[in-house]
Amino acid sequence: MNRTTARSECESEKYFQSTIQIEDLFASKGRVKILKILVEEGELNISEIGRRARLNYGTTVQHLEFLCKTGIIQEKNFGRIRIYRLKEEDIRARALRSFFSLWYNQ
Repeated sequence: MNRTTARSECESEKYFQSTIQIEDLFASKGRVKILKILVEEGELNISEIGRRARLNYGTTVQHLEFLCKTGIIQEKNFGRIRIYRLKEEDIRARALRSFFSLWYNQ
């Protein structure tokens, strides 16, 4: 999948966003790690997310594409660099931030 295709999928997948089940979101340990990292750090590029999650580049990209399709995270492009962050406008992203904060700050 080329960068243009990934970007358009990340920006528009309304049907996917409305049908995603929470079980699918939390089905992968890698996705949970990525979400936790984005909650803690805010914005990061793919390489840094992968390094902190201890995932290879390809796996990191797959998880980020899935999370973009859900509408929970968003991608920003600065030339060749792609930065990811929680999409704070999405109520589910805000709920995830609260969930992780409560879970890990006990």
